[in-house]
Amino acid sequence: MQQKFHGVDSRTTRDLFLRLALWSETDSPYMGKQKTMMNVESTAIDVTALKFRPGDVFGRHSHDEGQFAYAATGCVSVFTDKGNWIVPAHRAIWVPSQISHEMHMHGSVTMLNTFIGHDAARMAALPPSCQVYGVSDLLRQLFDAMLALPTGARMRRARLEAILLDELSGMPRLPLSVPVPQDPRLSKACRYLLDAPTQAMSIEKMANLANMSRRTFTRQFREATGVSFVAWKQQVCVLDALSRLSQGASVKDVSVDLGYSSTSAFSAAFKLLLGDAPVRYLSRYGALTLSSNS
Repeated sequence: MQQKFHGVDSRTTRDLFLRLALWSETDSPYMGKQKTMMNVESTAIDVTALKFRPGDVFGRHSHDEGQFAYAATGCVSVFTDKGNWIVPAHRAIWVPSQISHEMHMHGSVTMLNTFIGHDAARMAALPPSCQVYGVSDLLRQLFDAMLALPTGARMRRARLEAILLDELSGMPRLPLSVPVPQDPRLSKACRYLLDAPTQAMSIEKMANLANMSRRTFTRQFREATGVSFVAWKQQVCVLDALSRLSQGASVKDVSVDLGYSSTSAFSAAFKLLLGDAPVRYLSRYGALTLSSNS
């Protein structure tokens, strides 16, 4: 049965996740230098692990601070008014403060979260928009170390915080998102495809859904998203495939469901966007357990 978490205010969700709160300058031996460089005070990071069941939905909500959510297991889809993001295992997503978002869980998800204040976000070079990141072995080990910290270990905490924020600033950004145009007509057509991704969707049908001519739709779509409709459709299908594969679906079944002419055609599209064919990508990053029919 799907578990939903709707109508949750920012204070409640802050209690559910980990926090990044500003401490006084005297709490960290490093903060004199950091305050001079960044005009910020010391930070404290309390890491909390949350577990979700397959199909759980964390309904629309926002936070006063930014949220850095790391998927230790499973796969997470994140939805905002401006786009959709997919977060496979061992990846993380940055959601800036005041951004209304919804999270859907694929597979059994273990999530580590932190809330990051504005000054600390600048210190870690986190952007003003949602972004999926690769996560290094060191950053994962830092999360583990923060989880294991005993109460009152302030000096060790301060040292770990400084390293963690520095490591965050160097994490690679991953192309695991699909922008959604703000124009209501384009948005309506895009939501139609996002609800049921398929390679069979034509430009002509999308133009009809948007009440535009083919030429106008093609031009305005590129202006709004920065990519052609064909490229955008490919992103939609590949990212949808990633969430399905995380739930144990086979590459063959996913390629058929999404309307690809063959498994090899799907694999080629997957590799073009993510750099590896599905089996290699998922095996390489340890994100999923593939079914025997892969």
